[in-house]
Amino acid sequence: MEIVVIGTGYVGLVTGVSLSEIGHQVTCIDTSIEKITKLKKSISPIYEPGIEELIEKNVAANRLFFGTDLQAAMKNKKIVYLTVGTPQNPDGTANLVYLEAAAIDIAKSMVQDTIVVVKSTVPVGTNEKIKKLIEENTQFNVAMVSNPEFLREGSALVDVFEGDRIVLGANDKKALETIAEVNNAFAIPIYKTNLESAEMIKYASNAFLATKISFINEIANICEKTGANIEQVSTGMGLDSRIGSKFLNAGIGYGGSCFPKDTAALSQIAGTVNHDFKLLKAVIEVNEKQKLKLVDVLKTEVSHLQGKKIALLGLAFKPETDDIRESASQVIIENLLVAGANIHVYDPIAQAGIQAVFGDEIVYEKDIESTIIEAEAVLIITEWDEIKAIKPAIFKKLMRQPIVLDGRLIYNKAEMSSLGIKYYSVGDGTNASYKTDY
Repeated sequence: MEIVVIGTGYVGLVTGVSLSEIGHQVTCIDTSIEKITKLKKSISPIYEPGIEELIEKNVAANRLFFGTDLQAAMKNKKIVYLTVGTPQNPDGTANLVYLEAAAIDIAKSMVQDTIVVVKSTVPVGTNEKIKKLIEENTQFNVAMVSNPEFLREGSALVDVFEGDRIVLGANDKKALETIAEVNNAFAIPIYKTNLESAEMIKYASNAFLATKISFINEIANICEKTGANIEQVSTGMGLDSRIGSKFLNAGIGYGGSCFPKDTAALSQIAGTVNHDFKLLKAVIEVNEKQKLKLVDVLKTEVSHLQGKKIALLGLAFKPETDDIRESASQVIIENLLVAGANIHVYDPIAQAGIQAVFGDEIVYEKDIESTIIEAEAVLIITEWDEIKAIKPAIFKKLMRQPIVLDGRLIYNKAEMSSLGIKYYSVGDGTNASYKTDY
C-alpha cells in the first residue's frame, strides 16, 4: 500500500522505515529541510542502532521516500500516519499544538476520503477531536485509527519486528480492517479496540512499567536498611510468572521521553474526570527522589564538594540512545553544581545533548580514563557496555581516592573491595556504612 508518514522524529522515522521494510511504499514528510536533506542521504537525525542501514536499503528499493511537500505526497494516497510530538506542558498535560496543526495540514491536502492513523501518544478522546478538526477543514470523509507505539529507545527496531502486540483502535470497522491489513506482514498479534481504549492502553502500559521501577527502587532502599541485597530480591521476585523479571532492575530512576511524560499526563487525565490517582502520584514522587540517590551518598563520603573533581560516567537516560530527557544525569549535575563541584563527564553518544544544557559549566571528556583521573569520586549513571567493561583496577590506579558510586549495579562488589575501592551500589544492604535516610 501507499502510505504517508507525517513527522520524522523518533516514532515517525521508525514507523516509516519499518512499514517500507515490510513492502509498503512510504513517503515521510517533515517541515525541517535539514532533516529531509540528511534522510535523502540515508543519514538519520536520531541515534538508533540499525536505522540507517534500513533507510539506505529501502530508499534503494524505491519503497521509502522523504520530502517536505505534504500536498504532493498525499496526491494518490489514502492512508496517513500522524507521528508528531506531543510534549509535556508545565502542568503535566500533553501539548497537542503540533498534532492539531498537522491535522489541519492533512485536511487541506486531502483529495479523497482518508484514513488517519495516530501513533502520537495522546489523551483519551483526542482522536475524535482530531477527526472533528479535519472534517471542519475538508469536504472529504476521514476515519481515525489509534495505533499507539511501544518502542524502547535503543531497541526500537527489535520492538517493531518482534513486538508482543500491535494495538489498533477505531470506531470505523472498515478503517480498522484496512490498517490491520497494513500491519499483517509484521506477523505480530493484532489487538483491536475502540479509539478510547487504544489511547488508554498506551498510557496505562507505560504507567504500569514505571510503577514496577519505582516499586523495586523503594524495595532497594529498604534493602539498604535491612541487610538484604536487591539483586537477589528482584531475581527471586522475577521467578514468579505473575510478576516477571522485566523492569525490576533497581537503580536511580526512570527517564527518557515516555515514562515521565506519560505518567504525568495520565495523572492529569485522571484529574479531569475527578479521580485522585494516588498510586501514580507516588510513583512519580519516588522516581524524582531516586534520581538524587547517588548525590546523597556522595555527600556522606566526600565532604565540602567545592572545587573537588567528581566524575560522571554515562549521561543518557539508558544505553543505546542519545536521549537525555528527564535523565538522572541532569538532576545530579544541577545539584553538584550548586555544591560547587568540578564536574567531569563522559558518554559515548549523549554528550552533545548535555552540553546544550550546561554549556561550559562542566568538563566534557573524550574517554573514561581522562574523566576519572584524579577524581574524588566516580558516579555510574548509564550502563553502556564500554562502562560495564571497565577493569576495576583502573579506578584504583587513576583516582585520587577510589570511591565508586554505582547507580546501575554493574560491578562486582567483592572484586572492588579486594582492590581497596570504596564501592556503593543501590540496594546493597550488606554495607551498613552507606545506609541513608531513604
